[in-house]
Amino acid sequence: MKRKLIAITACATGIAHTYMAEKALRKAAKEMDVLIKVETQGATGIGNRLTEKDVQIGEAVIFATDTKVRDSERFDGKKILDINVSDPIKDAKKVINDALALADGE
Repeated sequence: MKRKLIAITACATGIAHTYMAEKALRKAAKEMDVLIKVETQGATGIGNRLTEKDVQIGEAVIFATDTKVRDSERFDGKKILDINVSDPIKDAKKVINDALALADGE
């Protein structure tokens, strides 16, 4: 059974790093055979908004952000890996492994 993660990416200006982190997470997840849905909170608003169902099935949430997550109450009770937006750009596979370990209670 495939592992399932959800993520939010957002940088202070909401331009480049938001989307670079999203792309890095998607690429790494595909290579690792992990399902991931990434919501971007950029300058143009929220892209690829996570649904209530997405939040329910996500084993853990990655907040790759350098700013406040919008509507963060949606994730109350979820295991959250809170990191800098640059972390997935540097090593997205490590971020995904850390999120999976968090989901497993490690």
